[in-house]
Amino acid sequence: MASTTKKVLRMTFTNASGNAVTMTIPAPKASLTAAQIEAVMDQIITKNIFLTPGGELISKRDVKIVDTTTDDLFDQPVA
Repeated sequence: MASTTKKVLRMTFTNASGNAVTMTIPAPKASLTAAQIEAVMDQIITKNIFLTPGGELISKRDVKIVDTTTDDLFDQPVA
């Protein structure tokens, strides 16, 4: 049985249609600050580098660092 931990940075934007668009970045640096993340989100919006089916990204909606721990409770028997 093993336990694994995974962290992701989840940035959510609003597109021109009003829909949420989420970008997930694996293994963010522990030293990241909210101000740094928001600055990157502002650049993404300003430079208009991603186009979604609902149009361009127009505003920041949410940002989270999600930490997930998974406990594997079953060991495969060795035959």
